[in-house]
Amino acid sequence: MTMRQDWSALKARISNRLSRHICTAPFRLRNKGPIVSFTFDDTPKSAAAVGVPILDTYRAHATFYVAGGLVDKWSGHWDGISADEIVALHRQGHEIACHTFSHRRTTDLDAAALAAEIEGNRRYLLALDPSIRIENFAYPYGLGSVLRKAQLKKIFRSSRGIIPGVNSGVVDLQFLRAAPLINRDIDGAEIDRLFDHTVATNGWLIFYSHDVADEPSPYGCSPSLLRHALDAAVRRNVAIQTVTDALRTAGASPHPAPASAH
Repeated sequence: MTMRQDWSALKARISNRLSRHICTAPFRLRNKGPIVSFTFDDTPKSAAAVGVPILDTYRAHATFYVAGGLVDKWSGHWDGISADEIVALHRQGHEIACHTFSHRRTTDLDAAALAAEIEGNRRYLLALDPSIRIENFAYPYGLGSVLRKAQLKKIFRSSRGIIPGVNSGVVDLQFLRAAPLINRDIDGAEIDRLFDHTVATNGWLIFYSHDVADEPSPYGCSPSLLRHALDAAVRRNVAIQTVTDALRTAGASPHPAPASAH
């Protein structure tokens, strides 16, 4: 690793840590019951081809954070989703959200570069289907940028990281917590504990994952783990909602101009 790469990695870690403690968009959740959202980053083809049919059996919708530059590309772990599959997800009622266009860390971007990334992704997705509303964002690699949070607040209703925990009480809408739905990081018992905590705090649990496969990548989940989480929600009467629907349920106002980078 070069000195420049060392500095970039250190800057990203520091920024992510500061993002946890410097609240840019405080909001008190006002949901009357517990909520869970299932989200998929990047998005692998298997999240749509394998994950969505499982969600369908529970009449559940998910949020897919798409980076247009990864569409139809091999990631090293999975095949990327196709443009036609993105449109199909949208028309089936799933949420299409933003993950920058080229999947660059926000900690490596100045304001102009981040605006260009978001605008590029917005144009790509709207060219597929102009009815897509891009209202929410997930930090690539889960690394929050303390310098870019205020900029993101002007563009998106929320931004999601990968700091574990349940969102409850007063949250930072520009650094929502999320738990991994990833086989190497969590098991059924921990999923059950998270749901019990969500019910006890009347909270909003967000899961993030990538691919869905019998032998998932180090960043994905198996169909059985996804089913376990969905079953856990049903058993506890936890509402399964997209990020946008959960924000609405929690009383957050729609953004006046979602996904406009200017």
